[in-house]
Amino acid sequence: MTKLANERGAINLAQGFPDFDAPSAILDEAVAALRSGQNQYARSMGHPPLVEALAKKIEHDYGLHYDPHSEILVTNGATEGIASAFLGLLNPGDEVIFFEPHYDSYPVCAAIAGAVCRFCTLRFPDFAINFDELENCFSDRTRVLFINTPHNPTGKVFSQGELKCLAELCVRRDVLVITDEVYEHITYDGARHVPMAKIPGMRGRTLTISGAGKTFSMTGWRIGWITGPSPLVEAVQRAHQYVTFAPATPLQAALASAFSTIEDSYFQELRRDYTQRRGLLLDVLKTTGLRVAVPRGTYYILADFSGIWEGDDRSFVHHLIDHRGVAAIPPSSFYTRDPHEGRKLVRFAFCKRLDTLKQAAERLKDFSIP
Repeated sequence: MTKLANERGAINLAQGFPDFDAPSAILDEAVAALRSGQNQYARSMGHPPLVEALAKKIEHDYGLHYDPHSEILVTNGATEGIASAFLGLLNPGDEVIFFEPHYDSYPVCAAIAGAVCRFCTLRFPDFAINFDELENCFSDRTRVLFINTPHNPTGKVFSQGELKCLAELCVRRDVLVITDEVYEHITYDGARHVPMAKIPGMRGRTLTISGAGKTFSMTGWRIGWITGPSPLVEAVQRAHQYVTFAPATPLQAALASAFSTIEDSYFQELRRDYTQRRGLLLDVLKTTGLRVAVPRGTYYILADFSGIWEGDDRSFVHHLIDHRGVAAIPPSSFYTRDPHEGRKLVRFAFCKRLDTLKQAAERLKDFSIP
């Protein structure tokens, strides 16, 4: 969709990357690191100043203590962390349970490790967990339950109650949990991100994956991290050292410096800014005839177009590009078991400058199907 948007001059609300830059202070730290000779291999598990800064940040944010040198691993973005986690923890034939819709790389990463994927579907518009359906996904071969919260593409933020129910199920079934929490600081309407590792009984069986790209609007840096009990982190490290060995040293150094200087007010402002962007796009989408699911986290909006378009999601997004000059994502690609659930939906990203969103709103208003 980004390729089509570029070719046809459409406003790109498809791919989830910001069209604005990271905080200048972090960029300045990266230049300083480059100029000060921090340009050789970093420690494979992570540049020491960064893992120490991450340990302090996580304890400050959530009250979770991790040993920086044995329970934290820095990866080339969250995606490499997920791939290395599956390669390090799964044997061929082990089963992994995912909620769908899911980010498209999840089942691919599991397949690389030879794992078998099972899917529990979250359904528009509230995307509530059907626990009976989830229970049926488990078998004697289930090794991992994978959770993404806040959730792409639905905007769902798993509640503490839901996480407690999931934790009880995983303890009873003796299953590990891997979580993707890269949108941890982007929540709305009083929704609060709760790490699964914070739920009683889960610290010792949860690997938490997060990253800098979404929080600091620098998706191209590819700095992610994994936290968890040292035996699990060590297993992931044994794969990671042969997959990428280590992310770029000067970028790790810059991020370490940033964590020591950025205050809580930065994260509060991040939420305020994204709340404004979300409101702008929601307002215009609600006037188009689309049925909108209001996200409580992430920077995506899912909407149902079945009331105004008879085709599927692919034909609808092509119509948007050709006739409205706006690019969006056809989310049936985020479903594996039940792709029909996504064929009447469309995903918009609002991680864009207000001017960009206002231009998109102008193109989408007075929406009509020719």
